[in-house]
Amino acid sequence: QVQLVESGGGLVQAGGSLRLSCAASGRTFSTYAMGWFRQAPGKEREFVAAIRWNGGTIYYADSVKGRFTISRDNAKNTMYLQMNSLKPEDTAVYYCASDSLAYGPPRNNINNYAYWGQGTQVTVSS
Repeated sequence: QVQLVESGGGLVQAGGSLRLSCAASGRTFSTYAMGWFRQAPGKEREFVAAIRWNGGTIYYADSVKGRFTISRDNAKNTMYLQMNSLKPEDTAVYYCASDSLAYGPPRNNINNYAYWGQGTQVTVSS
């Protein structure tokens, strides 16, 4: 089994920053691509960013390019999302997810992900 736990969410003013973490346990973390998704009330879960299994390739949603940075530390079984210049539109529950295939590229389709964390709330006030 795989366990994913997000942390680092909170309340921040527009223009501020937060850093989210995703701690993984269970199957081998280092061989799977990972992604961040978010979901606002009444909205579908949407792609934010993803990172290749070895960290060599990164893929961002257009809405967060230039503001968010995804990274991973395989030695610590942890993935991060650094969020800068936050906007009220970024308010959502943020989810960590693990791709279903080993040694894969970053992918933006929710159906490609097999395991999910419980989510962490990010609220950006204006």
